[in-house]
Amino acid sequence: MRCLVTAGPTYEPLDEVRRLTNFSTGTLGTRLANSIADAGHDVRLLRGKLATSPLPVRRVAVEEFTTTVDLLNRLRTYATQDRVALFHAAAVSDFRFGSAWKRDSSGNLSRVKAGKLSTRDGTLLVELEPTPKILASLRQWYSNALLVGWKYEVDGSRDDVFSKGDQQRRECRTDLTVVNGPAWGRGFGLVDDSGVKAVDTADELIEALLKRITDPHGASWSAGLQPA
Repeated sequence: MRCLVTAGPTYEPLDEVRRLTNFSTGTLGTRLANSIADAGHDVRLLRGKLATSPLPVRRVAVEEFTTTVDLLNRLRTYATQDRVALFHAAAVSDFRFGSAWKRDSSGNLSRVKAGKLSTRDGTLLVELEPTPKILASLRQWYSNALLVGWKYEVDGSRDDVFSKGDQQRRECRTDLTVVNGPAWGRGFGLVDDSGVKAVDTADELIEALLKRITDPHGASWSAGLQPA
């Protein structure tokens, strides 16, 4: 099967020398792409330009992306109605920079724009604007695909993470959501329409995702949280 994997962070420029990005090395997505290729599938890896993973790729076509819009456009380029698998593991920035402002001694704000914002302007106020939601567009572009999204959460309980992952899965019409992060705790959770399954390691996660490529419904599990 033809497979697409996204990995690593997007970044959003503040000016020509500074960026907003996420903490992501791209290691998990690179491992996943390698494992899918080793299983005999045709794999293209879209990996963030700022990914720091030292893992080499094997039999995988690699393409770099930069900003959220850049990644969105690349995924739209490969849109197809064929049966493919798309694993959207990239750490996409939720925000990009809007305007920057400086305040004068009277408290009035004026917009600042430069190739490199200067510290001589003192404290600046910078707007954060939401970036486009890539995952929400994928089902429209890949109507017959196996779609897998990721949900990383820092705050809340494991039940909260499951609820947010399931909400994302339903709203974005993905087949599966992988949840992880400090709020989830050890390992990962795999959320589908029958509930959630906890796996302890990246190897177990990759094994479960590989099974979904050949048997999309064969890895379903009973509803309800399973202990890690």
